[in-house]
Amino acid sequence: MTEEPLRCRGMRDLLPREMARFREVERVFRDVCLAWGYEEVRTPTIEQLDLFTGTGTLSPQMLGRVYSFLDWDGWTGERVVLRPDGTIPAARLFLEHLRDRELAKLFYVQNVFRFAEGDEPREDWQCGVELIGETQPQGDVELVLLGREVLETLGLGPVAVRLSHPGIIRAVLAKAGLDRAEQLRLYDRILDGDLSAFTEVEKRLPAVGTSLELLLATEGEGTGYLANVRSAFLKAIPELTEALDELMVVTEALAAMDCYCLISAALVRNFEYYTGPVFHFVAHGETVGGGGRYDSLIALGRRRFSAPLLAASGSSSSIKARTS
Repeated sequence: MTEEPLRCRGMRDLLPREMARFREVERVFRDVCLAWGYEEVRTPTIEQLDLFTGTGTLSPQMLGRVYSFLDWDGWTGERVVLRPDGTIPAARLFLEHLRDRELAKLFYVQNVFRFAEGDEPREDWQCGVELIGETQPQGDVELVLLGREVLETLGLGPVAVRLSHPGIIRAVLAKAGLDRAEQLRLYDRILDGDLSAFTEVEKRLPAVGTSLELLLATEGEGTGYLANVRSAFLKAIPELTEALDELMVVTEALAAMDCYCLISAALVRNFEYYTGPVFHFVAHGETVGGGGRYDSLIALGRRRFSAPLLAASGSSSSIKARTS
């Protein structure tokens, strides 16, 4: 008869050998970040719930997975959460403490908490990097190269980079006349491989001609693939121009540094979070990290905290990878 563990479901102990591996990942990550000029920060485990709901950056699905409770103080109290993500607290930290900087290069290693079914992990550790300031497109390129260096230094190479831009899927679904809620639902179906989703969009866009499945469900290599997408779809959906142009600049810059990318139209869930190029790192067939640009998050936080941002209110990018 197997004894039931005394630890909480979804939580795990780190034994001596696992702790040694954890510290090695942390050491490599810190060394690379420091070499690239980043500074280490740490945010509280408990944050206000409206920090996440007020900025609108967590999807309804993610908000349903946070650990929230009332921080009781006599007859008053406020709803708080166990930190479910590292980026939004890092943006708050910047607004409250570092907003006089034109450029902030920050990194952290800290745990995040999200409810999961059964014995799936409910506590993860994130190695996160945040680059806040007017640095684009150089910032996108820098974070891809930094992330790849960390993973290859850890011996996970060769590391493939998959690149995308949420503006592609936004442009297509908006052109199809879908409202925001419909766009999110359809996008999730596309990521899940639901072929009927492509048919629904195609019916709404008869002028496109070329099958949208070629755009939304396939991926290709580098600038050649982007040129083909532009040729096939730009006339019918001119709103794709900005996203394709941004991807082309980043792809060309990375290729010049011997970092070649696979381009995909649909890459990350909760695509409303990101506003610019996004990327995944893949090693031995498994996604081991990722990130992207979130230009609007700092501006949203500015309204939330009523704080002046000086020259640092432009572009922001992040990388997040799990240590497990």
